[in-house]
Amino acid sequence: MKLWSDSFNDGAAIPGEFAFCVVDPATHVTLSANRNPHLAWQDVPAGTKSLALIMHDPDVPSRGDDVNQEGKTVPADLPRVDFFHWTLIELPASLKQIAAGSFANGVTPRGKSGPAVADAPVAGVRHGTNDYTGWFAGDKDMSGNYFGYDGPCPPWNDAIAHRYIFTLYALDIDRVPVEGNFTGSEVRKAITGHVLAEASLMGWYSLNPAVAAAPAGQK
Repeated sequence: MKLWSDSFNDGAAIPGEFAFCVVDPATHVTLSANRNPHLAWQDVPAGTKSLALIMHDPDVPSRGDDVNQEGKTVPADLPRVDFFHWTLIELPASLKQIAAGSFANGVTPRGKSGPAVADAPVAGVRHGTNDYTGWFAGDKDMSGNYFGYDGPCPPWNDAIAHRYIFTLYALDIDRVPVEGNFTGSEVRKAITGHVLAEASLMGWYSLNPAVAAAPAGQK
């Protein structure tokens, strides 16, 4: 199975229009267009009953002491953890692509509805909550349940660029056995033993002007 995007090349930078935030010289960052990128795939195996899509960042700092702090840098050698940006399940096996901006177009303060997708371009799909739900939990202006896609916004003082990995799973089940406000990690566990094939695509992103590209070792 093969996965690709017309919005960015595998291993290349993700354009700012597909990010949650972009660089602002005066304030470090500002909100962006936050559109989901185009994705397309082929060679889905016979017997596939549904598709699942997960986008995650494996490079999120495991400790937030230095995150977005003036005069500090998040060190490159700090242990990193996963941050889920998009979980989309029950995509039909016959589907071949997702158009740019079709599932997300703009930042929605205080979250987005789900798990059913209002005005979905594909009928019957479900969105999980992404990890901005926890990130904004203490912010009175932004707190809420963030379902669906919300793009990159790594710390503006991080010493490394972050990788954003889109993984498409071909499943032998029609419906993933998760309910309510499910998460990306819960879907990963629920599809164990049901994956017929998978394909991944990686783009990198940074809000630190001093970081020009993802280091070769990260790719």
